[in-house]
Amino acid sequence: MKTLKNNKLIAISILIAVGLAACDKPGPAESAGKSIDNTADAAGKRISETVDKVGEKISTQSEKTGVAIDDAEITTKVKAAIFSEPGLKTLQISVDTIKGVVTLSGSVDSQANSDRAKALASAVAGVASVDNRLMTK
Repeated sequence: MKTLKNNKLIAISILIAVGLAACDKPGPAESAGKSIDNTADAAGKRISETVDKVGEKISTQSEKTGVAIDDAEITTKVKAAIFSEPGLKTLQISVDTIKGVVTLSGSVDSQANSDRAKALASAVAGVASVDNRLMTK
């Protein structure tokens, strides 16, 4: 009887030892899990890099768009100033603005009106300079 008990204890001990030894070896599920984790980490890094690049491009575009909006606003204000001037509103004056530089073109009936249009354009906020290409008739 004692031998039977000893044999049972030995068999149980061997099963426990084999079971513990098997736990040390990663199975297919653990390997697959690690692979998925590594892939997810790599994808996360790539997504983060892409988001950073997109963010930089959006910032650049926002700056360019801001300049375009400012230029359009400057052009509108210059046209309004010229149109509100009684001696200039009936004349053919075109206004174009690029990066704060206003270009006046067209025709006026006197040098005084040309100078007045340039002065009005120069007085508008945001105007860096005025390129007066107005021709006198």
